[in-house]
Amino acid sequence: MVRKYSCEVVTVVNPVSGVYTVEFASLAGRFRYSPGQFMHLALDGYDPSGAWPDSRCFSMQTSPQNDTVKITYSVKGAFTRRMESELQPGRPLWLKLPYGDLFTREHNKENTVFIAGGTGVTPYLSLFTDGHFSAYARPVLYLGCRDASYNFYRDELDRAQQINPNLECRYYYQDRQGMLPVEQILKDSDSSSDFFISGPPAMITGFRNYLMQNGVTGGQIKTDDWE
Repeated sequence: MVRKYSCEVVTVVNPVSGVYTVEFASLAGRFRYSPGQFMHLALDGYDPSGAWPDSRCFSMQTSPQNDTVKITYSVKGAFTRRMESELQPGRPLWLKLPYGDLFTREHNKENTVFIAGGTGVTPYLSLFTDGHFSAYARPVLYLGCRDASYNFYRDELDRAQQINPNLECRYYYQDRQGMLPVEQILKDSDSSSDFFISGPPAMITGFRNYLMQNGVTGGQIKTDDWE
């Protein structure tokens, strides 16, 4: 059930230029959601007797077992520029969640392939750092970043490998190796693998089309493309 949460900002981290990780605490009861889901974030005040204000969608990157929730976003337009200037610890705001069914859809948990471009890894982290991730057999993450400084998810991925030691992480940095190699990813996967794809819309479309043109069925491909 979708709920509206009165919240406050707990922390704001700026790991690289134009990218921020923000942590929120609920002032209205514990957050309830499933791994892979997303939220609507509103910056303007909300009156419960009126309409929901202008908002944007962001994937939650923390396990539902956490008391707080985190998102990571890139500054790209007017709304995220407001976030950059306004979100500071203690700042009140409203969140509406949960939305989406990325990991509640039926999927094969053996040899599962997770493909992420940049901040597209965030919905995966909400699963990887959750205790239920131990049920996956031989999962593989392919993470593409602009350069090594943009891979600031190592602590969470280390925690994921403690939950599931079989998780294999393969990193690709555009300044060294170029773009994620979808041809090699398919070659290295199992014919029964399910593929999750999350990242820029053009990447999602291109990877989905390539996989389907090369024998992967539509049912084996799950995308995080709510934008």
